[in-house]
Amino acid sequence: MSDTSARPVALVAGAAGIIGNAAAHELKDNGWTVRGLGRHVLGDMDTVQADLTDPEATQAALAEAADTTHLFYAALKPGDDLAAEAEENGRMLANLLDGLEHVGAPLQRVVIYQGFKIYGIHLGANVRTPARESDPPHMPPNIYQAQEAQLAARAERADWDYVALRPDVVVGDVYGNAMNIALVIGVFAEISRALHIPLRFPGTDRAYEQMVQTTDAGLLARASRWAADEAPAGQAYNVTNVDTFRWARLFPDVADHLGLELAEPVPLDLATHMADKAELWRELADKHDLIEPDLGKLVGWGFGDFVFKTETDVVSDTNKIYTAGFTERMDSSASLLAAIDSLKAQRIIP
Repeated sequence: MSDTSARPVALVAGAAGIIGNAAAHELKDNGWTVRGLGRHVLGDMDTVQADLTDPEATQAALAEAADTTHLFYAALKPGDDLAAEAEENGRMLANLLDGLEHVGAPLQRVVIYQGFKIYGIHLGANVRTPARESDPPHMPPNIYQAQEAQLAARAERADWDYVALRPDVVVGDVYGNAMNIALVIGVFAEISRALHIPLRFPGTDRAYEQMVQTTDAGLLARASRWAADEAPAGQAYNVTNVDTFRWARLFPDVADHLGLELAEPVPLDLATHMADKAELWRELADKHDLIEPDLGKLVGWGFGDFVFKTETDVVSDTNKIYTAGFTERMDSSASLLAAIDSLKAQRIIP
């Protein structure tokens, strides 16, 4: 699809997040010119600083990204009001696309990321599984429906096309992102150790036994490179590790790996129950020279509550992406344990 005679230039919106960070490094490691887009300078990455809610500032900032050939859109501004969330995130995407058009970027493809909420899991729906990309949409508002509808309409009159990737819970080793289940589990486990109590699944008994899935951030990054170069355009693709598991099988793996005793689940409201653990975490951070002593900045307990209280199967059909050419798979237990080990090596958790 792309012009292989020229080096592709990626702009990764949301490059500080669990998806964008992995995608940016995968692309850079494979010879792409990569810029991250965010509100703040992004570590060792060339950064376009912009607030996507501000169209004029976004347009001005994109002058330094006028050679962008591929946009990877992983930016997200979550909200409790579904209509407001869909409207604001749709506007952010529009501001970025308008800005790239204004600076004359030779855009070829947009790769955008959607979650299992596209299938209505957040509405309490008993989603038919394995969920297929061809399943009928539910009643909006839905952030992903709104964004894809916008992309489809724009692509009809543009020189670029788009591909949507649909991971589920993404497992990675970055912090500063509320939706990192490896960090939720790792911090919860280390607080359990510090309190001399066994590791217990903090969700419901029913959620403990449901069939679920995850998507390794590295695997998703490689799928992103495939989506940019090889995937048929105008399509959505589920992308997971392919295997499925029950938390009842994975939590024993975590306990064994970390040398913790395992006990029966006890359902908690993590956002409430962990609120008094800030001082304990500061003590652990001081003792182990951790890089983030503020527990409130480190972990999105609400995301853990959502994942650990989902009482339906969460399984995607991945035949479409496999048939289209991306055939990688991964062991979800190995993925989670490797992410926890990396968080330890980076001194994010003890």
